[in-house]
Amino acid sequence: MSVHHEPPRPVDRRVRVQGRPVDTCPTLPPEAQRGSVRRVTVVGEEVLSRPCREVTAFGTPELSALIDDMFLTMYVADGAGLAANQVGVDLRLFVYDCPDDSGVRHVGHLINPVLDLPDPGTRRLVDDFEGCLSVPGATMAVPRTDRAVVRGVDKDGNPLIIEGMGYFARCLQHETDHLAGHTYLDRLSKRDRKEALRQMEDRREDVFARRATKAAGLER
Repeated sequence: MSVHHEPPRPVDRRVRVQGRPVDTCPTLPPEAQRGSVRRVTVVGEEVLSRPCREVTAFGTPELSALIDDMFLTMYVADGAGLAANQVGVDLRLFVYDCPDDSGVRHVGHLINPVLDLPDPGTRRLVDDFEGCLSVPGATMAVPRTDRAVVRGVDKDGNPLIIEGMGYFARCLQHETDHLAGHTYLDRLSKRDRKEALRQMEDRREDVFARRATKAAGLER
């Protein structure tokens, strides 16, 4: 998921890492500092349109390296979240570094997530603009619930429950959609989908150029 706005944050910024409050977290999280940039897949590629496989091996160097690479790739692409199939890996895993509407920064990863949404009778849908790193340059209004809970595990297999409000709830829903083989385009009308694809064609090269410049700056 791409960042289209950032709600105002209080001076004493609050941070939650893996759902737990911490005093501080660097702008570039430790995972990103260890990672390497990977190519971001683009809508139309087959890996984005099929459900991802469950992760079954935990605590491995390969899984840790994938998470590190995803964090750095998300940072270079100016994202708020990134799913594994967006770097060509069909595993049920996503990373995030995303604010909520109260200015709390949420940082972490989640494996084999299961999304819980409020009951239809109590949920509140909010239309807000949404972007996607795999639909470079396009933003469209998408209805999402303003609350979401995702249950899963971390890279060592420890259980996690992550709750999101506002923009962070949107991020959790967006990334969970990816792991089911869907992008936000699948939630649009035919007319809006066509408009999003037009935006992407018009802007994608500029987006790719910005990513390349940012990646090159990190290598200096």
